[in-house]
Amino acid sequence: MRSTETYTIDNSSEFKIRLLQWAQQFEDIMWLDSNEYSQQYSSYDAILAVDAFTSIKTDYHSGFDKLKEYQQQTADWIFGYLSYDLKNDTEKLVSRNPDHLDFPDLYFFQPKKIFLLKDNIVEVQYLRMVDDEIEEDYRLIGTFPSSIEVSSEDSPCGKVKISLRITKDVYKQKIEQMLSHIHRGDIYEANFCQEFFAENSCLAPLETYHHLNQISETPFAAFFRSNQHYLLSASPERYLRKEGNKIISQPIKGTAKRSEVKKDDEELVTTLRLDPKERSENVMIVDLVRNDLSKTAVKGSVKVEELCKVYTFKQVHQMISTVTSKIDPETSPVDIVRTTFPMGSMTGAPKISAMEIIEDLEASKRGLYSGAVGYFTPAGDFDFNVVIRSILYNEIKQYISYTVGGAITAKSDPDKEYEECLIKAKAMREVLEGAQ
Repeated sequence: MRSTETYTIDNSSEFKIRLLQWAQQFEDIMWLDSNEYSQQYSSYDAILAVDAFTSIKTDYHSGFDKLKEYQQQTADWIFGYLSYDLKNDTEKLVSRNPDHLDFPDLYFFQPKKIFLLKDNIVEVQYLRMVDDEIEEDYRLIGTFPSSIEVSSEDSPCGKVKISLRITKDVYKQKIEQMLSHIHRGDIYEANFCQEFFAENSCLAPLETYHHLNQISETPFAAFFRSNQHYLLSASPERYLRKEGNKIISQPIKGTAKRSEVKKDDEELVTTLRLDPKERSENVMIVDLVRNDLSKTAVKGSVKVEELCKVYTFKQVHQMISTVTSKIDPETSPVDIVRTTFPMGSMTGAPKISAMEIIEDLEASKRGLYSGAVGYFTPAGDFDFNVVIRSILYNEIKQYISYTVGGAITAKSDPDKEYEECLIKAKAMREVLEGAQ
């Protein structure tokens, strides 16, 4: 079905920049970049998929069934996303909050052209109908600049003015309502999110993504385009990965800011690692993930490989756990995703009650935010991130959005939760507004 060529590249960083610029001619683009972050579970340093041959686009109604049929029929690489609102397909839930981005609930495409990068090797896989273009495309990629200018001086868009969907006072009132639910025993924990947005605004997608990635350098970065819809993501979090019969989930719960002073930065790591509130948040979600994975796991195979380990990124420190399971080879890859979606780190516990309360208290539809972006391989393996630390853009509506949130537990302080949101929003705001 696909023709494959392999090339050796001199400078992988420069090649990635050239490749991403070359990709901008297509209306369907998926770029996934690990930023060479050292991690145990990884297949490639970066992947580019462009130019849809076939695709599936649908709302949440029977969304997973439609995806399952598409994945089985295609039996090829497919790339795309699952929006948070697919929760309405897995449970009897609704999404009534306003949506200004208008992304479909689910979108996947089978690309004509794929580039798989690992170290200084690039493997090119083209559908046979276009395989006569491999050599010419590779030559053309080498003609693009090895850098991307991020200056806004010549941009027709200028700087973006960000507005808040809810004020700080309203945010704190919502947290108090969430705490009332917790104290009443309705939930133990819930992830509450707030949107920052700009109307009648535009941005240069590639330059904006490049700037965001430069200042974040996270292991699950993504640039996605489907016609007028763009995702520019600097996500540090993996949602779910399948390697053969092994399933890996790596939820994040617990965030601390960075310090430029080494001693202070080390103290921040220690404080986060020992913080009882942050650890309890993480452990609650680990329990939820263990329960979700057990739905498709071989009996007794669910294991916590890593609990509450602190990882350091350019913008923040994060507390991450790793939960794994083994599955029967006959289990459908899409069913594994279906039974764990949405991810526990973005919902809460108990999961359904948390999602109902979230829907009631949040002021905007999450859409692709807190959903997942990634791919399925021809062999049925997959890898998906969690869509956080991301900018979403509808080019036709000229609407720009980013959402941030945090886990609310019985020990949460509304002022500290708001401060944590601002830490998480820092990179997106800096990119869009030039804020320091």
